[in-house]
Amino acid sequence: MSTVLKIMRYVLMDVLRNRWVIGYALFFVAVTDVLLRLGGSGPRALLSLLNVVVLLIPLVTIVFGTIYWHGAREFNELLLSQPVARATLFHGLFAGLVIPLSAAFVVGVSIPVLVHRAADGETLALLGMMLVAGCALTAVFGALAVLIAGLVDDRLKGLGLALGVWLLMTVAYDGLVLWVAMAYQDYPLEGPMLALTFANPVDLARVLLVLRFDVSALMGYTGAVMQRLLGSPMGILAAVAGLAVWTVAPGLLALRAFKRRDF
Repeated sequence: MSTVLKIMRYVLMDVLRNRWVIGYALFFVAVTDVLLRLGGSGPRALLSLLNVVVLLIPLVTIVFGTIYWHGAREFNELLLSQPVARATLFHGLFAGLVIPLSAAFVVGVSIPVLVHRAADGETLALLGMMLVAGCALTAVFGALAVLIAGLVDDRLKGLGLALGVWLLMTVAYDGLVLWVAMAYQDYPLEGPMLALTFANPVDLARVLLVLRFDVSALMGYTGAVMQRLLGSPMGILAAVAGLAVWTVAPGLLALRAFKRRDF
């Protein structure tokens, strides 16, 4: 455990020195500040921030994670020449990647809310759910990034695959869900729509936030179904568990690829 912490601390300091991470935090500070000034209230500003969270966090995490993991090859080779287990190195690197990105998001959104004194009870509850969803998406796409970097040795090909995964999960997948809803509108769709939601972490996080903001009516029939199935405390726990599975599954596959890789 002490070796994991040492590796994690080194990677944390290395990532925090990266200007991209600082710019990432400043972006959320600027966007949240503007939305609070224009939105007039905390809940309305956070609702406007929803699409930024579910689109930008996956993009930045999977691109930055893939590039950083490829760039750490020499560091990995140096540590693996020492008596350090590959699993220990992997866990230290993964934690060092996900923690600073999550911290940048949390700090970037929280500071403007506190500065504008918008942290009433309702805003704090919505903010807490948004921070949980954002950190969960960071962990999910961090795991997908290290999986891609572990499977694809070429940096450019890995970056292209990362962008493809992001487009598939954030853009193309919504088209598939819409096609299913339109093509089979005469059939009961509760089960298929729930399965399609759990099959995509971006959709799962989006639905979780939409239900919390109580604007599911804007989603029409699908929103009514999701409100009934995921609106309860058990439904929220199931959604959070689904995001956890989306982190663990690619993480285990990435660990397996990392152990088999010829450094």
